[in-house]
Amino acid sequence: MSKTKVIAFANNKGGSGKTTTCSNVGCAMALEGYKVLMIDGDMQMNLTISYFDEERALEFAQEGKTIYTAVKEEKDVSDFISHTDIDGLDIVPSSSLMSSIEFDLFSKWQRETVLAKCLTKVCANGHYDYVLIDAPPTLGGWVMNIMCAADYLIIPVEASPWGLFGLANMFEFCNQVQRISPKLEILGIAITKADERKKYFKQTLETLQALEGVHLFDTYIRVDSAVEWAQDSSRPVVDFKKTSRSAMEYIKFTKEIIDNVNRKERN
Repeated sequence: MSKTKVIAFANNKGGSGKTTTCSNVGCAMALEGYKVLMIDGDMQMNLTISYFDEERALEFAQEGKTIYTAVKEEKDVSDFISHTDIDGLDIVPSSSLMSSIEFDLFSKWQRETVLAKCLTKVCANGHYDYVLIDAPPTLGGWVMNIMCAADYLIIPVEASPWGLFGLANMFEFCNQVQRISPKLEILGIAITKADERKKYFKQTLETLQALEGVHLFDTYIRVDSAVEWAQDSSRPVVDFKKTSRSAMEYIKFTKEIIDNVNRKERN
């Protein structure tokens, strides 16, 4: 039985392409034959509506079949899983009630590891090869929960003048999490929304390449209108238009993630 690997996608900077990256990596993994569970940890529910229309997403919330209910009631997430149309790809939806998750966590015992406990059985039974968690663009108790539950962290960074803003805070926060959960490792930084024609793309690339001790993924995701059309259809672009530039980049990026994880798991 293979070990279930938990990967969090987080960046305190909004607009980093975090949810789109998480959604497409999960889909690309499933299309490669891996069993994947995604967890939508953001009150905006964008990961959920990457696979379901808004009406169905709201139904999940009304039914209480969300990560919010699981965490608030400290229950095994197995009871909150919904199947997507992609074989091997499941999701625990989010809810707008996630806006109060910080308050709900505050009074809990060992509040930094509530999500990790909710994932214990799912990870132990080995049904899923990967659990991917989409974090909200904040730094606080809930994001700490997400990171404490993860083995690896991927930080998507937008190739824009403001894309690097707050990255130092992200690293410092990660250091704090590692004092509680030493297993957490930064798998790497992924450049998103890249436009090679723009000067700031080169600046972003050079700045990230100069960082010591942090891996920068070779594959970066360029700006592509196919991503927006896919989002409008509540589908990840790797399923919506497999021949698009962004779909092929996400597939290549996903293979890079899998190779890096496998290499670390062997060491």
